[in-house]
Amino acid sequence: MERGPAIFAAAVFLLFGTALLGWTGARARRGAPVAEDVRPAVAVPLALLGGATAVALGVWCLTRL
Repeated sequence: MERGPAIFAAAVFLLFGTALLGWTGARARRGAPVAEDVRPAVAVPLALLGGATAVALGVWCLTRL
């Protein structure tokens, strides 16, 4: 992978992943719904999985430099 696109992709994945993890944690801590019309027992783990996957992809992109 070329350096420029790898750095850009890593930045996007890391920014999105950390924002999603932070937002999900804040909503879950307050008891507010994470997703509309979805049970919290389903929405919170899926959102955390999506955020963690995005962070992992960002780290993987950085290891390809």
